[in-house]
Amino acid sequence: MKTVLVTGTSSGYGRETARHFHAQGWNVIATMRTPRADVLPESDRLRVIELDVTDPESITAAFEAAGPIDALVNNAGIPSISVFEGTPMTRVREVFETNTFGVMATTQAVLPRFRERGSGVIVNVTSSVVLGHMPLSALYKASKMAVEGFTSSLALELAPFGVRAKTVQPGACLTTGFAARATNGATPDHLVPAPYAAFAQQAMGDFTTQTVFTRESDVAETVWRAVHDTTGQLHFPAGPDAVRLAEAK
Repeated sequence: MKTVLVTGTSSGYGRETARHFHAQGWNVIATMRTPRADVLPESDRLRVIELDVTDPESITAAFEAAGPIDALVNNAGIPSISVFEGTPMTRVREVFETNTFGVMATTQAVLPRFRERGSGVIVNVTSSVVLGHMPLSALYKASKMAVEGFTSSLALELAPFGVRAKTVQPGACLTTGFAARATNGATPDHLVPAPYAAFAQQAMGDFTTQTVFTRESDVAETVWRAVHDTTGQLHFPAGPDAVRLAEAK
């Protein structure tokens, strides 16, 4: 029986991905910064482990506790919606620490195991912002584009060892509280300098009222496909809006 480790499983796509793999008969290591066993099914095939992807000691401890795994799904991330001019550099570094450097750190932790065994797959969850030009996403897109480039080169390095690397690109997530988390608790006045107010209001309205968007199940099913893919496909758009952007691109 195979085992997957999924980061960021307390809610949203990560939680649904953990549930999906469990339902398909896999062992699941569900990691969270603040563990909550009540958000996932009770099962002897599912373990909840603490993991902060920005903390090297936490990463080491989590992978030691997890034991052998067959797949790593890097889902943990910080959403961000803001006008870049009004975004403090402390926030920029916070987003990159989780979205980019966190992915690299957990990947590096698992690579020796996969390489020595000659098998394994890493799936990095990015975003459909990498597929098109979208307002209020300069910081978020930068952090996710970095992961796309990282994964593309990584896949070439790992291929000789039988290890695969993929990205999954979810579309707009209107059912996961993305917008609320993306503002990091700040008020619009703090996020948007006055000259940008009208533009930002229109952009947010367009984002929150779109009728074609991605659901958690779309992402979980796409991660499942990516983990099992052996065709060499590198990028997997998830959700109807993401698929539409990928096709247009």
